[in-house]
Amino acid sequence: MNRLSYAVLAFCAGLALAPSAQADVRIAAAGPLTGSIAAFGAQMKLGTEQAVADINAAGGILGEKIVLEVADDGGKPEQGKAAANKLISDGVKFVVGHINSGISIAASQDYEEAGVLQISPASTNPVFTERKLWNTFRTCGRDDQQGPVAGGYIAANYKDRKVAIVHDKTPYGKGLADETQKAMNKGGVREVLYEGINPGEKDYSALVSKMKAAGVDLVYFGGLHPEAGLIVRQMRDQGLKTVLMGGDAIADKEFWSVAGPGATGSLMTFGPDPRKNPAAKDIVARMKEKGIDAEGYVLYSYAAVQVMKQAAEAAKSLDPKKVADKIHSGMTFETVLGPLSFDKKGDITKLDYVVYEWKDGTYSEL
Repeated sequence: MNRLSYAVLAFCAGLALAPSAQADVRIAAAGPLTGSIAAFGAQMKLGTEQAVADINAAGGILGEKIVLEVADDGGKPEQGKAAANKLISDGVKFVVGHINSGISIAASQDYEEAGVLQISPASTNPVFTERKLWNTFRTCGRDDQQGPVAGGYIAANYKDRKVAIVHDKTPYGKGLADETQKAMNKGGVREVLYEGINPGEKDYSALVSKMKAAGVDLVYFGGLHPEAGLIVRQMRDQGLKTVLMGGDAIADKEFWSVAGPGATGSLMTFGPDPRKNPAAKDIVARMKEKGIDAEGYVLYSYAAVQVMKQAAEAAKSLDPKKVADKIHSGMTFETVLGPLSFDKKGDITKLDYVVYEWKDGTYSEL
C-alpha cells in the first residue's frame, strides 16, 4: 500500500472518530397562507419569522441556528394533512401551527407518530389537547374558557333581549357557539334562533331574513371573519341594527374591511391585548418600525417559538419528546405574552379571554 492510500485511510478514520456535527434546528410555521383566512396565516408567519430571527441573532438554540420552513395548509383539512406530511418528510421536528382547530387535530396525529412537537397559537377546540397526546400544546386558550366569557357577557347585558346563535359547522365554530350557548342558557338567556351556515358562501340573506322576522337584538356567531363580515354587511343592507358578537376568529382588520362601518359596535372575545404587555414592548416597537402591526396571533406565534427554545435549553436536548416533557413539567416560560406555564394536557394555565368592541376599523377592550 502506498503512502497516498495510507493517508486516505487515516483521513477517513479521523472522520469516523470525529464527533458528528449537530444539524440545524428545523422549525416550521404551518397555517393558511392562501384562501379566505390567509390573514391569520400571515399573522402566524410574521410572528414565527420574527422570533426565529431574534433567537438566531442571539445564538440560536443550544448553539444551533434555527432553519425555518413555511407550509401552507390553505385552511382546508386535506391540504393541512398534506402539508403536515411534507414537513415530516422534510425532517421538521417542531411546528408552530396550525390555525384551524380541525386541521390541528388531524395533523397532530401524524406529527405524534413522526415524533414532531406542535404548538398551535390559535386552535381553541378542547379536543386538540384532550386526547393525551405527548406532542400537542397551545399558547392560546380553549373554547370552553372563551365560550363562558361570551355567554356570561350576553347573560349580563342581554337578559331581556332576543339572541340568536349561528355557527359555521366547523369544529371551531360550532364548538365555540355551543360553549357560548351553554353559558348563556345557564345565565338565564335562551336563544330564539339556532342556525348553521356553510362557510365560503356569499349570500346569507335567508339567515338575515330569519333574524329580522325573529326580532334578534344580538347574534352570536361561531365562525371566521369573512363570513362574520358578510353577515354584518347583509344585516345592515336589510336595515337590521342587530349586534354581532364573535370569538377570536374575527380578530383581524379584514373583518372590518368586509363588514364596513356597519361593524361599529360588534363584539368579540380574545385574549388580553399582548401588544400592551410590557414583555412585548420592544418586539412590538421593532415590528412597528417594519410596518407590521403585531395584532391577532402574531405574538401568540412568537411566544410558541420562545417556549420551544426555553424548554430545549432546560432539557439540554433538541429531542422533541424531552422538550415536551419540560413543557409539561409546570416550568414557567418568559414570553411576549407574559409568563406562561402549561398543564399536563398542553394547555396554558391562565384564563385568557376578555371582551372587545369594534370601532373605526380596530378593536379595543371593554
